[in-house]
Amino acid sequence: MAAYFGLPYNRIDMPILSAHAIELFSNSSDQTRRIGIQLGSLLEKGDVLALQGELGAGKTTFTQGLASGWGSAEAVTSPTFVLVNQYERPDGQRMSHLDAYRLENLSQAEDLDLDLYMQQGPLIVEWADRLKALLPADHLWIALFHVEEERRRLEFHPKGEEFEQRMDRFHKAVAGIL
Repeated sequence: MAAYFGLPYNRIDMPILSAHAIELFSNSSDQTRRIGIQLGSLLEKGDVLALQGELGAGKTTFTQGLASGWGSAEAVTSPTFVLVNQYERPDGQRMSHLDAYRLENLSQAEDLDLDLYMQQGPLIVEWADRLKALLPADHLWIALFHVEEERRRLEFHPKGEEFEQRMDRFHKAVAGIL
């Protein structure tokens, strides 16, 4: 066991993040939404955000913030039973919110026509690990972890140069809200 500032730690438990990845901690649902609002303000048509996390990790709460920051005033709910919810903003663009939890295989996901959703606006995919093979090369992978009752850890892993640059802007934006 190694030591860090004189305290023991297990090297295996320490996450190693890439150069443009960001790790944030949220202490409440409201704070998770505020983080989502900051990122939502940076979203553009065609963006894909892939959310990963166990039940109760905060994926839908985070998406509520994304939709609000993006400009939709519509209520955001989990699309678990309908697979896809869409939220519109005044300019007519639509954010699509897909929940892949109930998809049994990739062919079911292919039938959903993800390209169509990306043409309408940003696409948010919960349980994205279930359809990873269908995601575009450029996307933002967001892992949410339940730490304590209200506390969550969020890891943002940009895939592609555009998302790397956007993560730099996002990092500056969230520095003042946490």
